[in-house]
Parts: sequence; C-alpha cells; structure tokens
Amino acid sequence: MSNIVKKAIGVLKSPKKRTIILAQRGFFKNMSDEDFLKMQFKNVFGYPLDLDNPKTYSEKLQWLKLYDRKPEYTMMVDKYEVKKYVASKIGEEHIIKTLGVWDHFDDIDFAQLPNQFVLKCTHDSGGLVICADKSKLDLAAAKKKIEKSLKNDYYMQNREWPYKNVKRRIIAEEYMVDESGYELKDYKIFAFDGEAKAMFIASDRTNPNEETKFDFFDMDFNHLPFTNGHPNSKEWDKIKRPKGLDEMKKYAEILSKGLPEARIDFYDINGKVYFGEITFFHWSGFERFEPAEWDKKFGSWITLPTK
Repeated sequence: MSNIVKKAIGVLKSPKKRTIILAQRGFFKNMSDEDFLKMQFKNVFGYPLDLDNPKTYSEKLQWLKLYDRKPEYTMMVDKYEVKKYVASKIGEEHIIKTLGVWDHFDDIDFAQLPNQFVLKCTHDSGGLVICADKSKLDLAAAKKKIEKSLKNDYYMQNREWPYKNVKRRIIAEEYMVDESGYELKDYKIFAFDGEAKAMFIASDRTNPNEETKFDFFDMDFNHLPFTNGHPNSKEWDKIKRPKGLDEMKKYAEILSKGLPEARIDFYDINGKVYFGEITFFHWSGFERFEPAEWDKKFGSWITLPTK
C-alpha cells in the first residue's frame, strides 16, 4: 500500500483531520471560535470541552485561545518579526541569519542565495524547503510547496488566533546541521510564566521511511514515560543531554516570563544555542497524552489569567 493511500485512509478515519481539511477550505468560516473548538475537542477526546473549569493542558490551551489575546502574540509567532524581539532579550548571536524576505516566490533571486539555505513561510508550520545543494534544487517542487504554504490559513485550522493577522511572507535562512551532519534536531522547552518544566526532542524527521519520534524529558534530562503525537525513539536511552541545555533553559525562562505557557524551541549546534520559534499551542491542544494523567500534569503547570 502506497504512502498516499495510507495517508488518505488515515484522514478518512480521523474526525480531527477531516475537520482540519474542511476548515482550511472555509467550511466552518461562519462558526464562532468557541463553537469550533468545542466541536474539535469532542472529535479528539470524546468528551465535552470544559471552559468553565478547565483542568488539563489540552483544555487550558483552548481557554487561552479564546481569552488570552494580547496583540504582541501575533509578532511572537511571526517567524520573521520574532527574531528582532528575541535578539533584544537573549542576544543577536542566538538568531539564525535571515538571508532574505519576499512576498511572492517569483520575487526570490536564487542567484543571490548561497549554495545551501532553507525557505519557510512566516505564518505557517511545515512548509519547509531545505536546500543542501542549489544545483540540485527542484525549483518547480519548491515553488509548489511554498505557494501552497502561503495559501494555508493556519488560524482557521484550529483557531490559533495569533496567526490570524501574521503577514504572509517567505524567508530564507542560513542552512545549518547539528553534530549528526545531516539533520537539525530541535529542543522544545515547555515554560510557564518564567519556569521551564519539561522538554522534548524530535528526531527522525528527515527520514521518509521512519515516523518522527518525540521523546520527553524533565529539565534534569530524565526521560518521561508518556507519548504525545509520535512514538518514543526505540533507543531513547542513547539520546545525549544537549551541551547547551542549561543555557536553553535560561533563555526559555526569560522568553516565557509573563506568558501563562509557551513552548520555546532551540537548536544546539556544536554547543552553541540558537533560537527556533515560540509556539503558544503545542499540537493546538488536540493530541492525546498516553497515559492521560500527563495531560493533567501539564495542565497543573498553567495558571490561567483573569478574563
């Protein structure tokens, strides 16, 4: 069975995925954010969303989407604009160099770009073009992927409102790999109003024959016994503590100060820490924790602001 067929079957079987596809096509555009989130939450978890007394991490993220709407959050999720903000907080040396920014793919002068670079959109997640050798870059495929990403309404998918007003642009960044020599693992830290509590490492993301792996750790780098969205690595015990973990923890706490919760992503390249992005809604709050007690554990770390 081909991967395309498997994907199609997976979508048909998943109410969550079907809803996201319909939402992208504007099917729910007249539905209020609250009604949409209640519908999607029931699709995923099988029980109603409690916005009056939310307890779990998944419930509290939906509450925050609706009631914690600070204008600066839009800048903080913009992959271009956030760099200036983060540089002012932790230093320019932790920012991956931007090589260019454009409104349209056809505006890009590839002759002016180095042999290696990365293209991404400022408002989206997943629309990534990694160029390790410009002479081998499939421009038609790159254009198709980036233009599809530019059209993607990331707000409409799961009502993550900070993305609603992000200016849709394309940026090129410096190409970087970690000690593996072929990928760039990121270290995603969950921080709650200036306190880092947990993190996860994503691996196998560039291997087409392997599902991405997520391994969660506490901030002393003890492996945590749960899954969320992807399986653990089979050899999680061989994952090495990143050299820059203490530094990443410090920066995550600086950047999350005053925020009820945020996931702050970093890269560790030969011991030097680089900022990745700020995410307010991990998995949009629509992915099960197994076992479910960890959903409550993460939820207990969020103190919701007053409406």
